[in-house]
Order: sequence, then structure tokens, then C-alpha cells
Amino acid sequence: MSELQFDAEGLIASLADTSLAPWSEALAAAVLNQGHALKHGHLPRWEAAIKALPEHDGSGWRIEDGAVCTAAQLASDQTDALEKALSELMPWRKGPFLIGPILLDTEWRSDWKWDRIIDHLEPLQDRLVLDVGCGSGYHLWRMREAGARQVLGIDPSLLYLKQFEAVQHYARETAMHFLPLPMEALPENMQVFDTIFSMGVLYHRREPMSHLAELRQALRPGGELVLETLIMPGEGDASLAIGERYANMRNIYELPTIEHLENWVACAGFNKVRTVSVQETSLEEQRRSHWMQSHSLEQALRADDPSLTIEGYPRPTRAVVLATA
Repeated sequence: MSELQFDAEGLIASLADTSLAPWSEALAAAVLNQGHALKHGHLPRWEAAIKALPEHDGSGWRIEDGAVCTAAQLASDQTDALEKALSELMPWRKGPFLIGPILLDTEWRSDWKWDRIIDHLEPLQDRLVLDVGCGSGYHLWRMREAGARQVLGIDPSLLYLKQFEAVQHYARETAMHFLPLPMEALPENMQVFDTIFSMGVLYHRREPMSHLAELRQALRPGGELVLETLIMPGEGDASLAIGERYANMRNIYELPTIEHLENWVACAGFNKVRTVSVQETSLEEQRRSHWMQSHSLEQALRADDPSLTIEGYPRPTRAVVLATA
């Protein structure tokens, strides 16, 4: 099993002229302290894939038709090498991305989620932003596109880190960082971020109030929380306890109603709590693709009644709650 070689000094130097400079050493230490979480049996293959990416003199990126597009214009004889390297980093779950001529049609149309929430947020212009559980980093690019001056993504998955590095190989965006960390590993009481996104994380936490407390202590006073999570459809202050699996996913513990979710957020000390989006997940938004070939949403629903998961729970519905620290 190989271990990630993390460049702590490089991180500290790259944050020297940013709002995160006072926290750079603590952030580097937090990564180094992850111990066994920095090891993975597939890490050599993923790192070899990064090294195999064809080189390109240019750099830059843009958003086009919802995809993060890099500026790389590769020769035709480099395309096969690019596709092979990107294939070694499968499954690609969050996107889409256009890397050179290769379209990564990911499992999730993450751009649809972004389109649902962006008009409800406080403007991201010149903000310091944290994305918790950022996956491959798709939304980091959207946050930067929206004007954030500095974006930090955290996710403990080393595969997602390498996927982010593959995009960065061509985009070379200096105002963006990805650290292989869970939220609970961040330094306590940072109170530095202007906006924090936690999307698709809360339902994986056995103690949701602990996660909300961690989010609040990382936000500056007056900062905005963007919380997206699975909910139980229905009225009232209630929640649904989940057994071994939900929609074929492990580590899902509890689905609250919207009222129950808003009460959680308010009890964690947030103000101006409001729900701005409720969306049942469609088979067009989450599905198998060439770049994610294992089971997806369709295989998690009952064939005779797609309003239910295969375990008999309500079909996945996600809500977005905004609140102020």
C-alpha cells in the first residue's frame, strides 16, 4: 500500500499571500496527521496516470455548457494517451469536464445542482470559500468562476484529489486548493471563510449536529452556509432512521423532513435559516456513463415502483438550506 507524498512546504508557500496564510501551517499539519488515510493500494496507478497526461504549453480554463473546459489543444496522436490516463482515474462521479478533446460525462450532472442554487446565494465575488466533501472539485471551478478570490476544497478521498490534479494539470488555477481532509480535521475555530458549502455530506454523519458545529466555527461572523442534503418528504418535525443501506449506499443514518433539518441548523446557532431548493433526483441528473460504469440511481430504485428505493425508502430528494453564522 502506497502513501501520498504531501508537499507541506509547498502548501504553506502557496497560501502565503492569501487570507489562509495564518492557517497554512495548521492546515499542512492536519493533512500530515491523517496517517493511514493517506495510504491507498491504487495510489501508484493514479499517480502514474497523472504523470502520463500529455504535456501542453498553454494553460487556462472556462465554463461551457456546464462543463469545466481546459484550454489544452492537444495533437491527435496525444488523444489516446489522454483518454487512457483519464480512464485510470475512473469512476468520475462529479462533473462534467472537457479535458482537451475528451468529454468526461460524469455520473452526476453537477452543473444542474449549481444552476439551482447560484441565484439564491450571497454573491461570491471576492469571497474566501470552503467546499466540504468537494469530490473531484467540480464546484470549486464554479465558485471561482463566480468571483471567489480563493477557494479551498476538502475531501478525504485520494482518488478525488488525483482527479482534481488531472484537471489542474491543464487549467493551472492558482487561486484554488484541494486538501485530502475530512471536515473534522480542520483547525478549530478558524472563523475565516465567507461562504462554506457542505453538499452531500450531512447524511453521512452519524452525529449531524457535530458537523453543523464544525461548519459554524469555520465561518466568519455573518458568513453564509450552503447546506445540501437528502431529506424525507413530508410535513412536520420528524426524521427517518435508516438501516444498513439507503438507495444502495452505506453510511446513511437519518433523513430529516425540511422542518427538522431547519431546526437542526437553527439549534447549531445559525440565523436566517431558509430552504431555497427541494429537488427529487432524476435519472437524467444521476446515471451510469462511460466514465462511471457501476450501479447508479436507476439500479437503486424499485423496478415496479421507482418512487421507492430498493430498500423501500422514499426515492432520493435533496434540499438546499441557506443560513448565516
